[in-house]
Amino acid sequence: MAECTHDCSSCSSNCSSRDKQSFIKPLHPDAKVKRVVAVASGKGGVGKSLVTALLAAHANKLGMRTAVLDADITGPSIPKMFGVHERARGTEGEIYPLVSRGGIQMMSMNSLLEHEDDPVIWRGTLIAGAAQQFWTDVVWDDVDIMFIDMPPGTGDVPLTVFQSIPLSGVVIVTTPQDLVEMIVKKAVNMADMMKVPVLGLVENMSYLTCPGCGRTIEPFGASKAAALAMEHKFPAAARLPIDPKYAELADEGMIEFADTDALKELFSVISSSREIVRATPEA
Repeated sequence: MAECTHDCSSCSSNCSSRDKQSFIKPLHPDAKVKRVVAVASGKGGVGKSLVTALLAAHANKLGMRTAVLDADITGPSIPKMFGVHERARGTEGEIYPLVSRGGIQMMSMNSLLEHEDDPVIWRGTLIAGAAQQFWTDVVWDDVDIMFIDMPPGTGDVPLTVFQSIPLSGVVIVTTPQDLVEMIVKKAVNMADMMKVPVLGLVENMSYLTCPGCGRTIEPFGASKAAALAMEHKFPAAARLPIDPKYAELADEGMIEFADTDALKELFSVISSSREIVRATPEA
C-alpha cells in the first residue's frame, strides 16, 4: 500500500482523513440543481448513454425540469441522441446549456468543439477537469433532476464526479453476461467507498421479442438483474430489451420520444432520493 500523501483529490481510499474534508464544488452562482443521479458502469459498451437518455426522457415526460451532464469527455454521444448540434455559448466564467426540442438541458464536450467529429486527445487530469467544469461553470436553469452520463471504469473522471458533485445516488448499468457481474461489483464497491447510495440497476440488452411469434428470447443468457439486485440490496432493477427502435431514435436525434415504461419502477426510487441540501462546501 502506497504511503499517504494527504492529497485526497487523486485517491479513492476510504480513510479517516477523508471524512474531515469536503471536495464538493459549488455550482455557478446563477445555477440551481435539486437532485443529481450518476449513471455508471465498470466497463464500456453496456449502454450507459442510452440509459441516461431514457431516464432523462422519462423525467421530462413527467413534467420535471431535466438536465444531462455528459461526463464522457472523450466519447460524448448525448447531443447527437437528442438532435442537438449547435455549439454552446457563454462568456468568461460561465457557459449556457443547450436545450433539446423537448426542453431537456444538456452540456457535452461535443457542444464545445468546432466539429463534432474532432477527437479530444487529452490526459486524464484535463479530462476530469472538464467534467468538473460542466458542474461549476454551466448556468443550469432551475433543474429538478440532472443525470450524469459517466465514462466507463473507475478512473479519473468517475472519481472526480463522485468527489466533487453532491450526488443523490448512482444507477448502475449492466448486461446479462457472466463477465459483467464482476464489473458490477467493482462499480458497487466504488459507490460504497465514495459513500454514494446505489439507487438501482438497469440490465440493458436483457432480451428481445421475436417480431414473428412474439416469443421472448434472451440472446446473452438468462437475466441476472433480479439476482444482482437481491445480492446487493438494490432498491430497484429494470430490464431493457434489444430494440432496434432505440437505435433508430438515437440516430435520428429523437431519443427523448422513446418508450420509457420499462424504467417506471426505477424512476420512482430515483425521484424519491435525497435532494441536494447544499452545492458548496461548508465554511
